[in-house]
Amino acid sequence: VEEAVRLRELHKAKIENIKLVSIGPKAASEVIRAGLALGADEGVHVEIGEEDPQADPLGVAKALAAIIKNDTAGVDLVIMGKQAIDGDNGMTGQMLAGLMGWGQATFASKVEILEGDKEIKVTREVDGGLEEMKVRLPAIITTDLRLNEPRYASLPNIMKAKKKKIEKVSAKDLGVDLIPKLETIKVTEPPKRVGGAKVETVDELVAKMKAAGVA
Repeated sequence: VEEAVRLRELHKAKIENIKLVSIGPKAASEVIRAGLALGADEGVHVEIGEEDPQADPLGVAKALAAIIKNDTAGVDLVIMGKQAIDGDNGMTGQMLAGLMGWGQATFASKVEILEGDKEIKVTREVDGGLEEMKVRLPAIITTDLRLNEPRYASLPNIMKAKKKKIEKVSAKDLGVDLIPKLETIKVTEPPKRVGGAKVETVDELVAKMKAAGVA
């Protein structure tokens, strides 16, 4: 949300509308409302029941794809988190790009709209450092933690957000199935590590390793 608002502040004539989407129970609408207070224009709440299972990444990607395709104004850029804090899968953005046939840039730590409005430049955090890439629009971006520092919503904007539109839809309205295709059978903790021991000589170390079956 913060990055979308910042991009519009830099390119006011180019970004007409910022739409937020959340999939979840009734409380998800309050999350959308908080984002509207930060500067977004409207929201879409895909409602699921309190007792319904959490949608898996493919289901979420299909729902987002349906919302994009139904948007008559057209969508040029989708910005989303790189992974959820519950399932920690990190797959939804990539799946959405595949379903839409759009380019993607994951783990973005910096986003720039280039002249001509047809490309964006994204700086990605990778194991070896930073990687810069250009992506043609429309595109999907997943964000890294260091992309920005979210602002606090001001009281006037919180009051304005109460009047902004949040459209409520169901999975059936979108023509998608949010029932998870994967089932978690079992979750267990890793075995506890045994404390180490000091040895006085190399020979003693080798003897202990042989006794443990690792030498």
